[in-house]
Amino acid sequence: MAKEFETRMIVISPSSSVTPDQVTRLVHSLSLEITVKETCYGAMIEGSKEDVRNALIAIRKLDPDRIFTKVRGFPIGDTRRCRAHHGSRPGFTQLEKEWECLRLVDKGVSAAERGEPVRERPPPRKLSVKRLKEIVDEVSK
Repeated sequence: MAKEFETRMIVISPSSSVTPDQVTRLVHSLSLEITVKETCYGAMIEGSKEDVRNALIAIRKLDPDRIFTKVRGFPIGDTRRCRAHHGSRPGFTQLEKEWECLRLVDKGVSAAERGEPVRERPPPRKLSVKRLKEIVDEVSK
C-alpha cells in the first residue's frame, strides 16, 4: 500500500523571532524522508503524511503561537505553480495577506492561553435612511 503524500506550507508570523533558516535546519536534522524548501515566509515541506506530521510537531515547538501551517495543493516545484516556470508568483498575493493577519491571530492565541478575554469588535452601527439619502445626494452632485 502506497503512503499518503502531503505538501504543507509553514508560515512564520511576522512577530516571531524564528527564521525560515531555523525551520529548514530543524527539518533537515530530523532525519525524516521529507523534502524541505526554505521560503521568504517560512518553508514548504513534503513527504509521507506521517513524516510531515512528525516534522510539524517539532517545528511548532520552536514558537507554538507564531508558526502556522496549511496544506498546499501542489508539490514543491510543480510546473503548474512554480514561479521558475511562470515568471510570477501565483497565489502569493493571498499568502501575503494571510501573513499580514498572523500578528492578530498570534495575539489572540496568546491571550486565550493566558485566560484573557479576546476582545470582539462591537457590531457596526446601522446607517439611518436619512443619512443614506444624504450620502447619495452628496455623491450625485
